[in-house]
Amino acid sequence: MKVRVNIGKPYDVIVENGVLDRVGALVQPLFKAGAQAMIVSDSNVFPLYGERLVRSLSAAGFKVSGFVFGAGEAQKTLATVTQIYEAMAEKGFTRDDFVVTLGGGTTGDMGGFAAATFLGGIEYIQVPTSLMAQVDPPIDGEVGVDLPMGKNLVGVFHQPKLIVSDPETLGTLPDEYFIDGMGEVIKYGCVMDEELFGQLERGEVIDRMEETVCRCIECKHALYETDAAVENAHAALHFGHTFGTALEKLGGTAPLSHGLSIGIGMVMAAEVGESFGITEIGTAAKIRAVLESYGLPTETEHDFSKVAEAAAQNKQTSGKQLQLVLLKQIGSTVLHPIDRSYLVLRYKIAAEQHRRKQ
Repeated sequence: MKVRVNIGKPYDVIVENGVLDRVGALVQPLFKAGAQAMIVSDSNVFPLYGERLVRSLSAAGFKVSGFVFGAGEAQKTLATVTQIYEAMAEKGFTRDDFVVTLGGGTTGDMGGFAAATFLGGIEYIQVPTSLMAQVDPPIDGEVGVDLPMGKNLVGVFHQPKLIVSDPETLGTLPDEYFIDGMGEVIKYGCVMDEELFGQLERGEVIDRMEETVCRCIECKHALYETDAAVENAHAALHFGHTFGTALEKLGGTAPLSHGLSIGIGMVMAAEVGESFGITEIGTAAKIRAVLESYGLPTETEHDFSKVAEAAAQNKQTSGKQLQLVLLKQIGSTVLHPIDRSYLVLRYKIAAEQHRRKQ
């Protein structure tokens, strides 16, 4: 399966079981014969798939080297990027050469950022191996690194030359990472793909991951192609984020990953939308049921007033107002501004209605 991204510099996203062994052949037409390729990967992923990728690129005539960093988001820093620069400089990389990122979101962001800023910018290829990275590719090319003060505070826009996703790599993911990625899949179903949501309800997506990954990419691409002034299309991707990112910030006795936090945030947003009469009644219950069926939590230990306060400090806030992305129904969103203090009151009403139904 192939999705053509027609934003900025057009490129393809290839989604195919077993395609990891064909990366070299797919990349070969894009670069000069004998070009150098630097594989950027982490210490968990490279031992699993690095040799296959090296073999594929080498067979296509590229000179292959690698940079492997210690796994974990803690390594997503300018210090690690500097080490990538040094590795490329030692190999004499020029603008005819390229980077290949092999791994999850941390690897893709950091390797892409290194490529974007070395020699004023060289090309890079993404080979995502986590579910989150496969279903949420950098369509617009946003890449970056973290600072001690927060995530992704340093970044640029630099689109990949090609993305190659092999859903078979998901078979080696630890359960918690797969479940985390399912939060993103469920979000796509909620905001713009009622048929995908139906497949999620019926438990049909796990055995059809090639199709599922491709559908999610098509959803994101469609949103980015739509004029942002029309129905605030890009904002749809932030459904659940207002509350979800607040939960990430608050932490707790068992801090939640991004996908799990967004899942709870989607339930909260649906409950608020129902209390306003904007969201179709019963939508929050549907989202809860789907999240729970894939092992995602739907409740938080934090009082909602604290969540709303934390949400008020994010980039979707304007003065005392929050710009909430709400559902009209599964597959359709609307942007709804609301005063923070009123939001807490309405959520308490919604929560009470939910308790009475149980």
